[in-house]
Amino acid sequence: MDTTQCDFLLMRYVPDPFRNEFVNIGVLLLGREDQFADVRFTHDWARVRCADPQADVDILEALESDIRQQLQSSAESRKQIVYRLQDTLSNGLQLSEPSALLSESPTQDLERLAQTYLERPKLRRESRLGARQRIVGEMRNAFEVAGVWDSLNKKIKAAKYTHRGDPLRIDCGYRPNGVIRLFHAVSLAAEPDSAKVLAFSYPALSEGIARVEDAKTDLTAIVEDGLNREDDAIQFAIQTLEQTSINVAPISQLGLLAERARKELRL
Repeated sequence: MDTTQCDFLLMRYVPDPFRNEFVNIGVLLLGREDQFADVRFTHDWARVRCADPQADVDILEALESDIRQQLQSSAESRKQIVYRLQDTLSNGLQLSEPSALLSESPTQDLERLAQTYLERPKLRRESRLGARQRIVGEMRNAFEVAGVWDSLNKKIKAAKYTHRGDPLRIDCGYRPNGVIRLFHAVSLAAEPDSAKVLAFSYPALSEGIARVEDAKTDLTAIVEDGLNREDDAIQFAIQTLEQTSINVAPISQLGLLAERARKELRL
């Protein structure tokens, strides 16, 4: 099968040249004999927005077609075009040094390079039920190690404090003084939308507990460790919880929460 000698370069967005940080936003693949030239840009701008909330994504998206047109219609050689791009790009955009690639199918290889360098890996998500129950298991284990699990209330019915028919059941909780501390597993990796359900229910739950129990409420959502906070859905879920005064704690903090429960329950 015929092969083509190519070079590929990465287009990088550099929000602050002095911090030596960048986000890959594009890949250029150029045949050394000018027989192939094309570019692919990312379609997921979350990492750019995370690095620079003021980034003008519309301009960056338009740059892809502009570069493609230059590569495929200019009378200049590909090397000349690259040199000109390097000279004319703003400080916020840089091209990497070229890397060699021997390609049997430049079009397919360009797509592969774009997937490798531009797209975030897609993690296989557990089912909603399985992911949440795993967190519940971690929660139980931490409270058992601290010797407090048997002293906690479990599967607390929200309907007692909100409205008849409310299906929400908070996983566990206890009342040390004038505060009822509640803990509920929320899998943001498998089902980030579940955060909205808890956030929607919490104000009525808190008001009901104040009315019925004459106590304040402190609710902590227990979530996975190592969540990708650049993910728009996960970012939104965490903000939604925090905006309704729900604490968000990863599994790794369960030991501290369980130890606090032990001290407050005097066990």
